[in-house]
Amino acid sequence: MKKSFFRLLNTVNKKVLPKLSGKDPNKLTKLEKGILAYRYFVLVNSLE
Repeated sequence: MKKSFFRLLNTVNKKVLPKLSGKDPNKLTKLEKGILAYRYFVLVNSLE
């Protein structure tokens, strides 16, 4: 249940949230860093 929920959430994130992979992490705003951390958290939990 948990894994399928995070997979669905990860799919939604890919379509809705901005991609930040090409940017320098040191130059991101606090909001962008939060989005990046959230996307990482969802991705890691969808893979477990």
